[in-house]
Amino acid sequence: QVQLVESGGGSVQSGGSLRLSCATSGYTVTTFWMGWFRQVPGEEREGVAVISNDGRTTIADSVSGRFTISRDNDKKTLYLQMNDLKPEDTAMYYCAADFNVQTDKSWLLLHPRTYSYWGQGTQVTVSS
Repeated sequence: QVQLVESGGGSVQSGGSLRLSCATSGYTVTTFWMGWFRQVPGEEREGVAVISNDGRTTIADSVSGRFTISRDNDKKTLYLQMNDLKPEDTAMYYCAADFNVQTDKSWLLLHPRTYSYWGQGTQVTVSS
């Protein structure tokens, strides 16, 4: 059974940094695409950054240059380093994974429907 557990969320002031972690279990992590998504109440979930099983990354324009996604396969952990945080980054952040990603289109890689497995989320709040 695939399990994803996020941690590292919290409250920071604008311009601050946070690093999110997603601990995984129940599957061979090297075969999976993984990603970070975020959602504000009343809005659709949106893709932030994804990373392929061989380390290729796709980053949303809204966070490009500020957020970095990485994975440590030995530790079975996915990370999201978030720098220069802005109030509009406030959201619940979710970790997601799937082993059957068959597209190279950025919009689809960042779409929630591409991923079958989800964590419970960790809240990030950025104050101005």
